[in-house]
Amino acid sequence: METALTALVGVRHPIVQTGMGWVAGPRLVSAAARAGALGILASATMTPEQLRAAVREVKSRTDAPFGVNLRADAGDAAERVRLIVEEGVRVASFALAPSRELIARLKDAGVVVIPSVGARRHAEKVAAWGADAVIVQGGEGGGHTGDVATTVLLPQVVDAVDIPVVAAGGFLDGRGLVAALSYGAAGIAMGTRFLLTSDSTVPDPVKARYLAAGVKDITVTTAVDGLPHRMLRTELVTALERSGRAGALLRAVRHAAAFRKLSGLSWSRMVRDGLAMKHGRDLSWSQVLLAANTPVLLKASMVEGRTDLGVMASGQVAGVIEDLPSCAELVGRVMAEAESVLARLEQLHGSGTLPPAG
Repeated sequence: METALTALVGVRHPIVQTGMGWVAGPRLVSAAARAGALGILASATMTPEQLRAAVREVKSRTDAPFGVNLRADAGDAAERVRLIVEEGVRVASFALAPSRELIARLKDAGVVVIPSVGARRHAEKVAAWGADAVIVQGGEGGGHTGDVATTVLLPQVVDAVDIPVVAAGGFLDGRGLVAALSYGAAGIAMGTRFLLTSDSTVPDPVKARYLAAGVKDITVTTAVDGLPHRMLRTELVTALERSGRAGALLRAVRHAAAFRKLSGLSWSRMVRDGLAMKHGRDLSWSQVLLAANTPVLLKASMVEGRTDLGVMASGQVAGVIEDLPSCAELVGRVMAEAESVLARLEQLHGSGTLPPAG
């Protein structure tokens, strides 16, 4: 299936595996890339040295195109951009809108720039600055998310920009791919669905917790870092929502110390990053600290298997996922189902059941 996305990045199928912290490492990314999707490494939880090693590991496993997700507001964003240019990475994606200067630097080096956005105005801004495509995440998506459903947000963005739009938030199968294409998207991006594969390194007990969850077990809370964050409801989430300001600050300082040790960042650097997050937002200092060290909370679950102490970011689709296929099986299944749906629609159209387009 050829779309504007496959033509832009050189993959076989219009599917993106998103850059999830502690999840989208070399094993998952290379498996997704070999399956014909666009795999994206998550770099926010890596030092620059670890990122370089991860990029080289993916390249040793596959010659298919892949990308790296970057934090546009990170203090070392320019260094990481230089790294992916040096390593010949095909795609740079961003969790927040990158600056005009970062986009220009990447495009000058031949890197495809695909920011993720959650609002029409953000898509318009990065398109005007030269982004090659955008990933648009509706409120159903996991992690930091908005409150506008994909079915409402996606057509707005498709109508507003003239670059390829990739739909994210609520996708897990071929029916969703066809639905996104019908809205004018060039493909779909999936996080939770790729997390729940046999190629994902997430511990089995954590995967089991996801598989056992129903749709109503997935919540949006601001208690973790002050921003709307979709995740499984866990003991930690409940405790954070019930704790007072003093308890939240104490917990945030403890996690911040752990993140500093893990990342090698100085306290001054963490404060600068925290101030960047606080800018323009009504966040308490405990929320700023939590925002700066949310990776530690994710690591507790996604790496250490501590479902009682960690955060498990999750799209709503976790409530209807029931198995753990390999990436190859998943992508093959999605594409086969999409072709079947398209054939059925064509049959309906040919029989006159559907009116002619236009």
